[in-house]
Amino acid sequence: MIVVTGATGNVGRALVDRLLAAGQPVRALTRDPGRASLPERAEVVRFRAEDPAAQFAGATSLFLYAQASTVSLLDAARAHGIRHVVLLSSGIIQKGVDETHPIHVMHATAERQIRDSGLAWTFLRPNAFATNALQWAPQIRAGNTVRGVFAGALFAPVHEDDIAAVAERALLDDGHEGAVHRLTGPEATTNAEQVAAIGAAVGRGLTFVEVDPRKAGAELFPHVPPQMLRRMLESFAQTVGVPPEITGAVEDLTGSPARAFAHWARDHVADFTA
Repeated sequence: MIVVTGATGNVGRALVDRLLAAGQPVRALTRDPGRASLPERAEVVRFRAEDPAAQFAGATSLFLYAQASTVSLLDAARAHGIRHVVLLSSGIIQKGVDETHPIHVMHATAERQIRDSGLAWTFLRPNAFATNALQWAPQIRAGNTVRGVFAGALFAPVHEDDIAAVAERALLDDGHEGAVHRLTGPEATTNAEQVAAIGAAVGRGLTFVEVDPRKAGAELFPHVPPQMLRRMLESFAQTVGVPPEITGAVEDLTGSPARAFAHWARDHVADFTA
């Protein structure tokens, strides 16, 4: 049995589908099972740290995202039979970065807790998620202009299903214990180019209009905590015109090349047109 936390998230849901397709028993943890809309073959359990037996009994492996990682949860997982944790961490964990950045602190803390837990572990460190482009969906559904910051910011966005494919291999194959996998998409693309790719996918000409980052607020980043927005904008500023890290880890680990952003956009047409 494999336990998947964040089972209704982009990566978690893709992983649940992959594991079920591979014939693996899956226990999907979610905070609201009634609204999860997960496959019937998945055992759907409410995520509650105070009820570890219902979550971990009979399972040996755990897919975990950083926000859910706590010492008490890891202790409970180990006590109920979990032996291997695959953590969805972040590419921000690398030498030379600002270790006070909130995203770094969160993921570095989770990694340290897991290392100290006595469990075998594998860390997945994706850089930019292609799903970050969903922040533009309300504007694209409303018209053909997208307002955003740093038109020339360069990323190599990774498809959530490519992350899930690597997680699947880490959970099912031997040899991933103690490994750190840095995951990216296959090519660099700017924010403006991403919007153009979404336009091509939905069959409309979209225009990216750059907004002064000093004037960017909650209307552009409604899901970003206010205390984190300034640091995030500072990080974005450092990517303008700077080639991003690109790794071949997705293909090396899964046998299939990472999918380009344009492929992701075609996969997500419904998100931009519904």
